[in-house]
Amino acid sequence: METAIRSLSLDGPAGRLEALLNAGSPDTPYAAVVAHPHPLFGGTLHNKVVFHAMKALNGFGFPVLRFNFRGTGLSEGEHDHGIGEADDVRTALDWVDREFQLPMVFAGFSFGAAVGLRAACDDSRVKAAIGLGLPVAPIDGRSYDFSFLASCMKPKLFVSGDRDQFGTPVQLEKVIETVADPKKLILIPRADHFFEGRLSEMREAVAGWVSSTLDL
Repeated sequence: METAIRSLSLDGPAGRLEALLNAGSPDTPYAAVVAHPHPLFGGTLHNKVVFHAMKALNGFGFPVLRFNFRGTGLSEGEHDHGIGEADDVRTALDWVDREFQLPMVFAGFSFGAAVGLRAACDDSRVKAAIGLGLPVAPIDGRSYDFSFLASCMKPKLFVSGDRDQFGTPVQLEKVIETVADPKKLILIPRADHFFEGRLSEMREAVAGWVSSTLDL
């Protein structure tokens, strides 16, 4: 069954943020936010991985907000190399909290995971966090620091392809070893960074973990 989609503008710290909300069920226990990959490499809220993550979460009846980071699409402001973008994630979480007053699930893909997990781990309203295609190798000429995950005690899922261009299984497993429990790593066979041809497996991994982890 198709759900209604609302086009929104969020008041972010660098100006208006373009967003889409997929409506949820009236009695849903959670709401969700999904963050997109690197804006300088074509990442937007319409990215296929972001869309499939949204569909996995919306399939449980959660309202799901996707948004464009500053300087992307119709969002105002300029790209801030992941610093200001963390505030964009906080803006999205604040909006969802005001709108629904529900505990939240955060999911981010690539740059969206690197930036968003930091904001999500610091936010007590977020009860579970999902990192898709975690960029453990440099993705834009810089490396991301995931040391904050060592003190992130909420349930965390990491899903990557075993052929990810921005993190081999060995590199990824080395990072995940430092992450606080509870955590789960799922490697999708024959999948690259964008899960090309393997999006259904990625979506099923997210849905299966949510179903087994959250009180639904």
